[in-house]
Amino acid sequence: MGKDRKKEQGAAEDREKSLWLVALDWVQALVWSVVIVALCFTFFVQIIGVEGSSMEPALRDRDRLVVLSALWSSAEPGDVVVLRKESFMQAPVVKRVIATEGQTIDINFSSGAVTVDGAPLQEPYLKELTLTAGDVSFPFTVSPGCVFVMGDNRNASTDSRWSWLGEVDRRYIIGKAVCVLIPGPAADGGARWSRIGPVR
Repeated sequence: MGKDRKKEQGAAEDREKSLWLVALDWVQALVWSVVIVALCFTFFVQIIGVEGSSMEPALRDRDRLVVLSALWSSAEPGDVVVLRKESFMQAPVVKRVIATEGQTIDINFSSGAVTVDGAPLQEPYLKELTLTAGDVSFPFTVSPGCVFVMGDNRNASTDSRWSWLGEVDRRYIIGKAVCVLIPGPAADGGARWSRIGPVR
C-alpha cells in the first residue's frame, strides 16, 4: 500500500511539474509575442489616423492607416506619406508625394494641369483638378533632401503650395501609408468595409 501511495504521489508531482512547464512555455511565448509586436510597431509599422478631407477620395476622415516606417521605405512620387514637424504641427499630416529633390514642378491654376520636369502628371486619384493656388511661386524646383507634397482633394488641401508647410524635409516623414486598416465612417455614418486594402 505504501509503495502504491508513493507511486501515485510521484505521478501527481510529475503531472504538476508538467503543467507548470506547459504554463511556463505559454508565458514565454506570450512575452516574446508582446516583444515582437512592440518592436514591429516601433521600427517597422505604425497605425495612424487621417484627419480631414484633404486626401479624398483615396482616404477619408478617420480612416486608420498602416504606415511603413521611413527607416525601411523611401518616399517616391505618387506615394502617400505621413509627416510631422513638431515645431508647428500637433498631429501627423497625410499627403501625396508629387515631386522629389531636383525635380521642377509647375502648376497651371487656370487649367488645373500639374507638370513635373515638363511632363504632365497622370493623376487618376484626384477628386478635382488643381485650381487653388497658395503663396508658393511656380515653377518650383525641389531642394536636396526634400519632397513636394499635395493632397488629392486639391482645392480643400493645405500643402506644399503654401509656404508655412512648403517642401518637406525627408527627415519629417514618418513613413509611407500602405493600406487602410479601418475605414472611417461614410456620409451615412456607416463604415465601408470594402475600402479596406492598399492605398492607391
